[in-house]
Amino acid sequence: MTSVTANMTQRLKDGFMRFLIWREHHIKEKNFVLLLAFAVGILGGLAALVLKFLIHSISGLLTAHVNIASGNYLYILLPAAGVIISALYVRYIVRDDISHGVTRVLYAISQNKSRLKRHNIYTSVLASSVTIGFGGSVGAEGPIVFTGAAIGSNLGAAFRMSPRILMILVGCGAAAGIAGIFKAPIAGMLFTLEVLMLDLTTVSVMPLLIASITSATIAYIYTGYEFEFFFIQSEDFYTSRIPFVILLGLVCGFASLYFTRVMNMMENFFRRFKNRWVKTLVGCLILSGLVFLFPPLYGEGYGSIVGLLAGDTSSIVNGSIFYGDRYSVWFLAGFIALVVLTKAFATSATNGAGGVGGTFAPSLYVGCLTGFLFAFVVNQLGFDIELSTKNFALIGMAGVMSGVMHAPLMAIFLTAELTGGYDLFLPLLIVSTIAYGTIKVFEPYSIYTMRLAQKGKLLTHHKDKAVLTLLKVNNVIETDFHPVRPEMTLKEMVDTIACSNRNLFPVINDKEELVGVVLLDDIRNIMFRPDLYRKMYVSKFMSMPPGKIEIGDSMEDVMKLFDNTGAWNLPVVENGRYVGFVSKSKIFNSYRRVLRHYCED
Repeated sequence: MTSVTANMTQRLKDGFMRFLIWREHHIKEKNFVLLLAFAVGILGGLAALVLKFLIHSISGLLTAHVNIASGNYLYILLPAAGVIISALYVRYIVRDDISHGVTRVLYAISQNKSRLKRHNIYTSVLASSVTIGFGGSVGAEGPIVFTGAAIGSNLGAAFRMSPRILMILVGCGAAAGIAGIFKAPIAGMLFTLEVLMLDLTTVSVMPLLIASITSATIAYIYTGYEFEFFFIQSEDFYTSRIPFVILLGLVCGFASLYFTRVMNMMENFFRRFKNRWVKTLVGCLILSGLVFLFPPLYGEGYGSIVGLLAGDTSSIVNGSIFYGDRYSVWFLAGFIALVVLTKAFATSATNGAGGVGGTFAPSLYVGCLTGFLFAFVVNQLGFDIELSTKNFALIGMAGVMSGVMHAPLMAIFLTAELTGGYDLFLPLLIVSTIAYGTIKVFEPYSIYTMRLAQKGKLLTHHKDKAVLTLLKVNNVIETDFHPVRPEMTLKEMVDTIACSNRNLFPVINDKEELVGVVLLDDIRNIMFRPDLYRKMYVSKFMSMPPGKIEIGDSMEDVMKLFDNTGAWNLPVVENGRYVGFVSKSKIFNSYRRVLRHYCED
């Protein structure tokens, strides 16, 4: 039986190799990429459906008997149970870090030639469905982006696609994930362009469109044509409301800044815990306490968004210990404000404790509540003008998302596609632009990119920086230099020169540490004097290099060092030990090659 299985496997491999050869001769790469994008769209759409089904099934099963008229102690137990199950699954079954999905996709694009591990196709779906279904206060969009990108990466790798094509297919997978889970094809494509920062070229635009449209079509086929969030614009938007829209844009900008700063603060807080179980315990205590006090923090929170967009204000307190038939408007405003302020803590506690989820949905959630609260408070202040809380809740979604993700176009179209609120396109444009401009003053990078940007590992639309990010020091190191020792005589030095075609020689000690360099020009006046052959030693005429490159330095830092020193060659060291040299000419040649390879249309 084993031999039969082995024979069948070998036949499949041989047949696949024959197909690859046939494809190379009969189907142009550009056309084949479109076919792969179509396949990625189908698989990404199906993955989004599976994730949504699992989340809703688990959540519905666990909360079927929750009493909306009072506090529920299940809210203390369920989120913690989900996080613990997810943490155990990740630590002992997956055995790999699958958190921060969008950031990991960005890292794979810039540092790993767009290659993602095969298990990422399904592990994020399983872990996040448990985390969110049990009440973890995170979103499913980060995991589905990770899943879609892994689908694109592994499908492209299976068909032996180049790194440039793999990058496009990773973008297709991410776009398919967003388009499938939100039924928003335009937003899916814009997410890839603004958040993952792929260039919109004639090569990439068609695959991205095909993947997004295909995935959204799959979602429409299986879930119908209803919008994700039911919204009917029963109140018209008048131009007299524009000053308040501008003010909301500023409020959303600062709300997104608060959300980003709290998420970073809490991430640093959880990083201090060396014991995993202590970290999980602390995170679960924070999460369960917040969800018990503020049930709208349970899960993705989409129920609260649907209620506010439908004009059902009172539903926000359902299931809480503060539930009551009558309460003041200022109590309601204070309750919503506390939910907005604590959402970032609940989200970071979920991830910090070991849960798996993203910040996509939380930013939508915070934006909806911020917009609603803004209009609600303005209406209570006694102005002659009455703002529509429904309209401003929808507009706020675009504002905070634009600021948190630094993606104003995606925020505009995603909000419109989620709700059908196209009649509010002008205020969506205004709020998204102002919120984005506001947070850019304080945070130059989004919540996804700031960590990579600090390490110089972020791929951006800036061509020069993008190419330098794709270049690695390891790939441009030259090792054909002949090292010499400090105790060597001038005669031994001359013999070494005779065997080398270089004019530069590293000086290393017994520990292989770089202690200096010898330049041929510096000893040219003495190398032909035999009387000095036994008297002069390398330690006497060696010099220190103008700078050293560490093996882990980014190429941008390397180029700055070349500019500051004016050197043409610089040594590379690893913890002081000599590795080789990097030359400007080698970098320029590699730069030109990468530029042509990744940026061609």
